[in-house]
Amino acid sequence: MPELPEVETIRRELDREVVGKRIKSVDVKGLRSIRRHSTKKQFTSRLDGAKISGVERRGKYLIMKLDTGDLLVVHLRMSGQLLRLTGKDPVDKHDHVIITFTQAGQLRFRDPRTFGEMFVTDPDELKTIDEVSGLGPDLVDHPISWTDFARMLLQKKTKLKALLMDQHFVAGIGNIYSDEILYQAGLRYDRIPATLSTQELRRIYRAIVETLHDAIKHRGTTLEDDGYVDLKGRPGGYQEFLQVYGRDGEACRRCRTVIVKSKFQQRTTYYCEQCQV
Repeated sequence: MPELPEVETIRRELDREVVGKRIKSVDVKGLRSIRRHSTKKQFTSRLDGAKISGVERRGKYLIMKLDTGDLLVVHLRMSGQLLRLTGKDPVDKHDHVIITFTQAGQLRFRDPRTFGEMFVTDPDELKTIDEVSGLGPDLVDHPISWTDFARMLLQKKTKLKALLMDQHFVAGIGNIYSDEILYQAGLRYDRIPATLSTQELRRIYRAIVETLHDAIKHRGTTLEDDGYVDLKGRPGGYQEFLQVYGRDGEACRRCRTVIVKSKFQQRTTYYCEQCQV
């Protein structure tokens, strides 16, 4: 958490809020959030005075283009947040990076668990970072045909949920949306691709595209821990539409069978035993 729909929501807000803004100063509270840099100055010196000229998303990564040619890359991971605040707003103890703009306001990187990170690189360097350059297709930004997707899927022997969460196979999907996608497709998490019929292959492809787009429309999912909020600190709305995730013990909205919670590769998995086969 956050996954593709949450990161895409933030990307769209960054496009409105910070593109065209020039960076006046950067304050770093600790090195863990910028751990790819050996010193704070190595990070801040590449940002001071730069203007943000554009924002892209690759899977769960946010990439802010700078007019210097450099790129500011952000990965929120488990608990990271980007917040658009003013200099008068109190600084939280988890505000690890504070970017102040010349015109007005700040962009803060808040991360209680400090798994997330920010780093500055250039386009050539970025190509050497496997976590980013090795990402699989993004079915929201760069959709492929269902036949190409089916061909990719049938080459794998991995169980479906693990495959959906493999960022090298398809970018941006994590624990929440893999469960929701498999429910929409009517498939169990532990099915092997070779066992899927043509109709099931089409269903899973359609479920990925429709689930991700629907979640983006509702500005992502905020769970009870409030780990995800948008740039203004507002929660998403897709949690109201979740069909299985977090609904163990409740009735399936299709068949009224009780939703089951199970463990799969150290991850909690939710599914309907009746609807998913």
